[in-house]
This record gives sequence, C-alpha cells and structure tokens, in this order.
Amino acid sequence: MKLPQKYLVKITIPLILAACWSSSLLYADGPKDNLPDQVRRIPALGVEVPEKQRAQLEEGLAKLKSSIDQLKQTKDARIRSLIPDVEIYHRAVRCALEYQEFFHEREIGVGSKLLEQGQERADQLLKGEAPWTKQTGLVVRGYISKIDQTVQPYGLVIPESYTFSGKSQYRCDLWFHGRGERLSEVNFINQAQRSRGQYTPTDTIVLHPYGRYSNAFKFAGEVDVLEALESTKQNYRIDDDRVAVRGFSMGGAACWQFAVHYSDRWFAANPGAGFSETPLFLDVFQNEDLKPTWYEKKLWQLYDCPGYALNLFQCPTVAYSGEIDKQKQAADVMEEALAKVGIDMVHIIGPDTAHRIHPDSKVIIEEKMDSLARVGRLRVPSTIHLVTYTLKYNQMDWVTLDAMGEEWTQGRIDARLPGGNRVEVKTQNVTAFTLKMAPGEAPLDMTHPVTVKVDGAELKAPRPLSDRSWQVSFHKADAGWQVGPAEYAKGQLVKKHNLQGPIDDAFMDSFIFVSPSGKSASPTVEKWVQSEMKHAIVHWRQQFRGDARVMQDSQITDKEIAASNLVLWGDPQSNQILKKIIDKLPIQWNQEMIVVGNKQYAADHHAPVLIFPNPLNPEKYVVLNSGFTYREYAYLNNARQVPMLPDWAIIDLRTPAGSQYPGKVVDANFFDEFWRLK
Repeated sequence: MKLPQKYLVKITIPLILAACWSSSLLYADGPKDNLPDQVRRIPALGVEVPEKQRAQLEEGLAKLKSSIDQLKQTKDARIRSLIPDVEIYHRAVRCALEYQEFFHEREIGVGSKLLEQGQERADQLLKGEAPWTKQTGLVVRGYISKIDQTVQPYGLVIPESYTFSGKSQYRCDLWFHGRGERLSEVNFINQAQRSRGQYTPTDTIVLHPYGRYSNAFKFAGEVDVLEALESTKQNYRIDDDRVAVRGFSMGGAACWQFAVHYSDRWFAANPGAGFSETPLFLDVFQNEDLKPTWYEKKLWQLYDCPGYALNLFQCPTVAYSGEIDKQKQAADVMEEALAKVGIDMVHIIGPDTAHRIHPDSKVIIEEKMDSLARVGRLRVPSTIHLVTYTLKYNQMDWVTLDAMGEEWTQGRIDARLPGGNRVEVKTQNVTAFTLKMAPGEAPLDMTHPVTVKVDGAELKAPRPLSDRSWQVSFHKADAGWQVGPAEYAKGQLVKKHNLQGPIDDAFMDSFIFVSPSGKSASPTVEKWVQSEMKHAIVHWRQQFRGDARVMQDSQITDKEIAASNLVLWGDPQSNQILKKIIDKLPIQWNQEMIVVGNKQYAADHHAPVLIFPNPLNPEKYVVLNSGFTYREYAYLNNARQVPMLPDWAIIDLRTPAGSQYPGKVVDANFFDEFWRLK
C-alpha cells in the first residue's frame, strides 16, 4: 500500500543508472548460495601481502604496540580510558595482516596509513594530549567490549556546532551500515574517516556502529551497538530523549530489530529496505525452499519483527523503500503487521527506485525526523503496549515483564494510567510483572494508595514515595494475581531476563571457552570436541571480530565463575568443571549413556549441547560444547543468521559436522520456565 501522492516523489533517473541498481538485485545472492554443501568462504581470503610491505606493516605494528604497552603502564585514569582509541588501529591492521584480510592491493596502503594515525594518537597520548577528543567532523573511537575484552571501533560525525565546554545536550542518530563481506576493521575505520554517510542532520551527533562485521547487528553485533552508544554517551553530551535508530539495506533490517526490541529508547526509527523477518524474505529475495524444524520456527521469533509490531506504539516510525526494490518487501510486511494492531505506517516510497534512497524522499524523511526530534521521547507515557516472545526483550518504559507462562509464545502487557490514582493492566501469557517509575516520574497522588486493576481484579498497591518514585510487582498464584514478587523455593531456578536461553544468548555477555585438560572417554567424542572447539574459536573471530578467551579447566577460578558464562568443551571425563557439575544438570552423561528424561543415547557416538544456569553460579550460564549455533551456510544471507538450536540438543557424531549443524541433531528442545526438561 502506498501513501498519498505527496509521499511518492517522482524524478527522472537516467536509464543506465536505473538498470544498474535493478540488475544488482535480480539474482539476490545467487542460486549457488542456496546449496549447503557448496558454501563459499565469508569473508573471502584477501590478497597476498608482498614481503616488503609485510615487513613495513610488521615494523609499524611493533612500534605501535610498544607505545600502547607504555600507555598501559600509566596510572592516569584519563589516559587509560583513551587507550582503546589507539588500540583500534593496531588491532585492525594486525588482524588484516594475520588473517589475510586485505582484500585489494590498495588496502595494504590503507593499513599503513592507519598505523601512522594510530602512532600519532599514541605519541599524543604519551604527552597527555588527545586532540581527537575535541575534534568535530569525522572521528573514529574505540571501547573494550564486555563480551570478549577485545577493542571494537565505532565512527562518529560530530557537528561543527558541538561545544566541548558547554552543557547543552545533542540529538544522536544511530546509523546501521549495509552488508559488506569485505568490511574488515581496516575498511570500516577507513570508511568512517572518509564518509559522513547518508544523513547528517543539523546539530546532531551521528553514531556509526561497526556491529562486529556483517551479522545484521544481531547477537554480539547487537551488544556492540549498545556498548558503542554507551561509550558515546560517556564521551559526549547526548540527550537521552533524542536518540534515533536509522539504517538502510542490512542496516534497515537492524533498524527494524532495534525499533521493536527497544522501542522505549528512541524518539524515532527510520528503517529502509533490509528484511524484517526470516521466511518470507528468504522466499522473495533468495528463492530459498525452507524446511525448518519446529524449534527453528520458534527461534525465528527472536529477531523476526512482525510479531513485535505493537511495540512501535512507543516508537514513531518512518519507513522507506524504493518502489522497484525487492527489499521493499520488508516494509510491506511490517505495514501489514502494524495494520493488524491498528497502526497506519508511514511508508515513504522512492519512485522508480531500486536499492537506494531517492534524493527527494530524503527531504521528506528529514522533515519528519526533525519534527519528531523536536518533540523527543515521551518519558512516562500514559499507555504502554509490550509484546515479546522472550524474556530477553522484556521491558517497555515503566512496565517490565518478569516471567512468562511459556517462552516463544507471545507474551503481552497492556497498561494505562486512566487517572484517579488508578492503573489498569491486561496480560497474556504473563505470570509476573513489575511497574516502576523513576524519581519524579510517577503522576500519582502520593497521599493515597494506588488501585491496580489486573485482568479485571482490583488490587491495592503502595503509594508513590516522597521523591515521586513508584514501584510494585505482581505475580500470578492459584488464587489469581497477587501483589508482590513471586516467591520460589530455595535453590529453585527460574528463567528471567538475560538468563532465559537459547544457547546463543551466552555469547551476548562475557564468556570463556574452557578447554579440557584430559581426554574424552570416546575417541569419536574427543575428535568432535576438538574440531568443534577450533571451529568456534575461528568463526568467533571471522564472524564477530573478536578473540575468544580460552582457558584450561584447571585454570578456572572463582573469579571467572563469578564474572563470565563458561563454555565447557569435552565430557565429564575430560573436563574437570563439567565433571564437578554434571550431576546438577537436567541431562545426565556418563561413559556409557547420555540420559534425557526417559531417553538414552550411546555416549560413544553422541554428545549433548546445552545452555543452563551454572550450578557454581546460577546468575551466569554454563554451555556445553557449542559456540554460536548458526554456521557457514547462514553467513551467505543475513536473514539466515538466527539461532539454529534451542536450549539443548543431542548430536549424533556419526554424521559429520556441516555448514548448518554440528552433526545430526537427533533430539532438541527448550527447557521449561523453571529450567526443567519438558
């Protein structure tokens, strides 16, 4: 459905240009990318670096590393906080050289220039100076990620109007880049230092997250966005009520995801092209014949956006599509999903335009975004709609969904403030929730109790406090809804926010690969474990641009157990940590059998993969024998980059690991809301 003519702006496009943009999409990623047994390498291997240039790069790397090591000796907190702004240059060039990721001869020269820039920053910082922190225009900075302690880059456009000594706060637009199979750190930093991007609104800081390469800003890419934004807020004065998400192509897909998952954080969303869900997009764009398992279908709901459409009630959305772009399908799907919940989507359509943003459409889009920025985000809306399929995305303004009846089935909370010290709440597939307003935010009379009507039952809640803050929890019991948080037996495990699975969730926070010090009881299992651990380490760097921390089981101390998710490789005979906790896991594993409820699998050629609260620290995960669960076949199209396994699976190792699965999956399922076998 198109909007009225005022949004459909016509201009004449040269025929050759129109043909070029159209033909680039006709074959999608190509029929060969639908063959799991013939998967091309992503990223492809780059060019060989001539010995002379290699020697020059190695010399520059050694010099820069020496300077960084000197900087790390300082006790000056300010200098130490700025070291990542130097390290990004070293790591970018080191990785490109070490892993053959200069994809063209000219990129070798770019690497040399980046080393010069990094050395210049290091020399300045050794003198206590950091002029780039007071620089307007294009600036590249870095931060240390909580996930794997690697330095990650991000780009900024700082407006000329920014005052480094003032107090005024600035609008910030996040711009998500498109797919780039050659978007190494070298190329990202180089691009961020040369291009302002599609939009540079007046008096606005534009943040360009790297997203850890080309994963549609999912998983660690999603965390990268949040960490880069937090780093930007620490370094610049950002108005929390005027932050927007925007993107095009793969970046448009990311924009849809961030808009529906974090709707209460943005004053607006501006997605263009991309994809908004998995099955229809892969059918239309990739002509793929999908044959998902039942649990894969459920797991699509982690990142598929239509089911979350009602959340956009909180986030004004201006969608864009080219009229003849295949990826217009993404906005069409969301337009239909929004219509089903009573929202008419603004959809700007570039006439006769393929996969690009029409210049006249840009004008219309910017007018709308500027108007929305003037209004800003509403801090305490009187009506809230929250829908989710997972406790991962469980908050909307002053409403938090604490527990669900069953994950991966839509949970919903509709809450409103009708006046008169009353709150009305309706729920679906919810067993516990919290209403919380920060100091100064509660529009309620603090001299009287608050009446909260939950699914028709009226309950008396506490009054707001003297600072106008207010918080109350509710849980569902046999007698119906009750005031107060749910109470569980001592030691009872419960799925909760950031401790709800599936396996891939472990890699969105600090994690450590724990290698076995011994040998597995079965030679088949031993060979598979070693191969899969190597695969996980290699592909974490290739696809999420990090260095997985690896420690032997004998090296793990209380410090690691307290701070990180532990990924245990091996079996109870080979891994000391796994041996210590195996009796506390819902799946049992000995030398003869793997026992799952009333099912048994021969341990000589089967292995379990699973995620579970760590019995040694139930506030963190333990994972058995798995990295992130999508594999090489999914790298070919970002819409495929979704979880491939649920909370647990049994793998038959007689089928070799391939581009989609780590072997033959003979059984798999989710744990229930209490982390028990279903």
